[in-house]
Amino acid sequence: MTEHTDRRIAVVTGASRGIGRATALALADEGYRVVCIARSQKALETLDDEIKEDGHGEATLIPFDLRDLDGIDKIGAALFERFGHIDAFASCAGALGSLTPANQATPAVMDEVTKINFLAPQRLIRALHPLLRASDAGRAVFLTSNTREPQAYWAPYLATKAALDALVLCYAAEVAITPIKVNLFNPGPTRTAIRQKAFPGEDPMSVPAPEEVAPRIAEMLRPEFMKNGELVAAFAPRIHG
Repeated sequence: MTEHTDRRIAVVTGASRGIGRATALALADEGYRVVCIARSQKALETLDDEIKEDGHGEATLIPFDLRDLDGIDKIGAALFERFGHIDAFASCAGALGSLTPANQATPAVMDEVTKINFLAPQRLIRALHPLLRASDAGRAVFLTSNTREPQAYWAPYLATKAALDALVLCYAAEVAITPIKVNLFNPGPTRTAIRQKAFPGEDPMSVPAPEEVAPRIAEMLRPEFMKNGELVAAFAPRIHG
């Protein structure tokens, strides 16, 4: 049975920490019901408590490993049965893998980053597109990186993010005549676990916190944001719809 709600509904992956968590909180603060997807049930429950304490939004928790690609289809079907639509999707989950020469990247590393950074977003597009299409103003944002600036030892991460860029921009072109708007977002250096793993000697306080970039994602998910097929940088001048 479809649940009636006057709230707009957003799906956020990687919602248990970092930019995903900050995005879920930002959307909840704007009054969304936020469907929070992440592997850690305990971290999701802590997030749920914080959303409830804030009192503006609501949360639905889905403890789930995005490497289970077939399971993503079931999530789409469950959300369709419960809500009938979604209004926003923030793809914030990501995997660094290992900083290693391209010729030394192991199959295990490539399998993980390919699934999390590329295949899971593709399956989510497939699963969530009908729900976004059912919204009056479906919005989707996918986190990317500096894929146009290749660097030594970053092949696993940047190659899969570059593939994501191409996927998302193709999808944006395909929905250009619909109410759906799809964009890429580069948060830049941000105080996340991935950043700490990549730059262990860096002072974490020298880069912005996730809470500083998440409001930009929330802005791009609002109905009035009308750009499509754009790559938006966190601290670039504001883009108005």
